[in-house]
Amino acid sequence: MSQAMSHQTDANAPRITIEAFGPRVRATFNGATVADSTRALVLRERGYPPRIYFPPGDVDMGLLRPTRHTTHCPHKGDAAYWTLRVGDREVENAAWSYPHPIDDVAAIAGHLSFVDAVAVDPVPA
Repeated sequence: MSQAMSHQTDANAPRITIEAFGPRVRATFNGATVADSTRALVLRERGYPPRIYFPPGDVDMGLLRPTRHTTHCPHKGDAAYWTLRVGDREVENAAWSYPHPIDDVAAIAGHLSFVDAVAVDPVPA
């Protein structure tokens, strides 16, 4: 799956929706589990692929190193980034979070999402 769920394309739908992902979901990179959660959220933003956001307690933060990179989204707020390193492989700015998102997306505060180089897939029951 690797976050390849259907895009939100209905022009009448809210710009962003957030809901519980449902089943257990895991993020892996270079053979290591980076995150594993039954409490993840899925954020769907019109025109973009859905993104899974993991609670920070379900992420192996020992594999991440904060970077100075930041971005601003008018619909979510200011994002902070982390570089992911597992073994001999590293992806700069591989994870991001909105520490203080705008009120409309407050549910994702502090949660982390990952670039497509990190596989994010449901865990079979």
